[in-house]
Amino acid sequence: MCNHSKFITEAVELSRNGMNNNEGGPFGAIVVKDGKIVGKGNNRVTSTNDPTAHAEVVAIREACKTLNSFQLDDCILYTSCEPCPMCLGAIYWARPDKVFYANTREDAAAIGFDDDFIYEEINIGMENRKIPFEQLGREEALKVFNEWKNKADKLEY
Repeated sequence: MCNHSKFITEAVELSRNGMNNNEGGPFGAIVVKDGKIVGKGNNRVTSTNDPTAHAEVVAIREACKTLNSFQLDDCILYTSCEPCPMCLGAIYWARPDKVFYANTREDAAAIGFDDDFIYEEINIGMENRKIPFEQLGREEALKVFNEWKNKADKLEY
């Protein structure tokens, strides 16, 4: 049986260590399979100049590498904070069985990490978003999609 409290405490400790080492914000995450940690991550945005280096993404990448899989079947993700929209998307693509989180997104907003504007942007039509989006080259891109659709040796995910 999994000791969920132990694993969430470890994710929180990763958040503290990363923050104290000036690697990024106070966020940590671990991925567990069969009671064993297979991936760890802390926020490394500022130390790597990578806006996608959130704790959950770092932990998912490490776990997938460890497991030699692009999906986290039979895994649990523990994170020190409710995932942002980007991490939420990564979690759904990785497909763990469950996510446990400590702090809420409101707790994160209270210390300057407010993701509400992204949640709001998702629900706005592309023509009204703060960053302009314009469709270009669809006809050519659709040809590649059709090639994928008909590809006999593809590995679906």
